[in-house]
Amino acid sequence: MSNAPKTSIPILSSIGPLAAGSGSWLVDIWGVMHNGVRPFEAACDACERFRQEGGIVLLLSNSPRPRDSVAQQLDRIGVPRSSWDVIITSGDVARSLISAYSGRAVVHLGPERDLPIFAGLDIERVGPGRGDAIVCTGLFDDEHETPEDYVPVLKECLERDLPMVCANPDVKVERGGKLIYCAGAIAQGYEALGGAVAYAGKPYQPIYDLAFETLETLRPGSSARSRLIAVGDGVNTDIAGAARAGVRAIFVPSGVHLTSELDQTALNELFPPGAPRPVAAMPKLVW
Repeated sequence: MSNAPKTSIPILSSIGPLAAGSGSWLVDIWGVMHNGVRPFEAACDACERFRQEGGIVLLLSNSPRPRDSVAQQLDRIGVPRSSWDVIITSGDVARSLISAYSGRAVVHLGPERDLPIFAGLDIERVGPGRGDAIVCTGLFDDEHETPEDYVPVLKECLERDLPMVCANPDVKVERGGKLIYCAGAIAQGYEALGGAVAYAGKPYQPIYDLAFETLETLRPGSSARSRLIAVGDGVNTDIAGAARAGVRAIFVPSGVHLTSELDQTALNELFPPGAPRPVAAMPKLVW
């Protein structure tokens, strides 16, 4: 996919025409398949249809939880297993970064629901006065807190020059129509203070490398870039990451970036000349 300026980004009403020339999809979960509360039935149906025609659907998520935990979450929300083949998460990638601190202690910033990221790892979770690193999976209470609430603890960690592993580069997601902050927002705040951050997930290459390796285990040749399509709602994660990895991307907006009608004016503002751009946009993923 070229990053050269274009006069317009096609707005599609169906992914069908592009699906005919693709063999595998890398589909974002939150914002494309569901909104954190309910599934998007048209998106689930489109993925199921693509699989029925021989395609592979790999759900590529910046969730800080490992894939098995995310699969259970999808079951609870109502995203059918028939709509996807395999899941890769930033939590999967983050575990390899966290394992570098095996036998040591880390400061965990994030809710109890993210604890599966530590499962099976020889890691002790401690307060900011101890520990050799920070593992940030999100906010403790993302319904009420903001990144500003974390400045004191981040300054305390910075005084000890602790590196941070950010298990979810997303800054915000939309949950049931409400925008909530994610781990990426805290990580950006730590960097602004002068802290060092290692990011797992989109738009960084390791999660794409793992996705390509996983596709090859499912079907040799299925990671060929010319036959891959990424679908996502994140301008700086899904679209930018796909561009860096050499994958065509389709932008499906959520409330994170767009609250008005999807049109060329909005697309030109989101994807100015020189920025990574999708090959097309859709109001929602639909066959």
